[in-house]
Amino acid sequence: MDDAPVEFRRDGMLVSTDRTRLDPDAILALLRTTFWAKDMTRDALVRAIANSVNFGVFDVTVLVGFGRAVTDLSTYAYWTDVVISAGHRGRGLGRWLSECMLAHPGLQGLRRVTLLTRDAASLYALVGFSAGAGELVYMERRP
Repeated sequence: MDDAPVEFRRDGMLVSTDRTRLDPDAILALLRTTFWAKDMTRDALVRAIANSVNFGVFDVTVLVGFGRAVTDLSTYAYWTDVVISAGHRGRGLGRWLSECMLAHPGLQGLRRVTLLTRDAASLYALVGFSAGAGELVYMERRP
């Protein structure tokens, strides 16, 4: 994906989409603390980063959060792998990361932004997400 880097700063913290700042091993260590990506391989993560708009959250130079938007940059985005390290939770970083993801210039004017969550619906509701349309059927294909 050929998206231009974007940065947001707040209280000494940085959210950046600059791939040169993203260390796959640090991201993988963070993702391994989650229930959804604990078994992700480094190769799969590297491919995912190459084909997504990525958001690293940094406390100075230390990665403390991450999120990805899988998108066509025109009509649709799916948020995934959104996580803040355990030691940095409770400081509003998850909400700020979400706000930064929504503010990204390349992700404006989309018809739909979606995500799946098991335990953070109240966080996403704070930034405007709501439960999907009840008459639609969520489907998936797993090889």
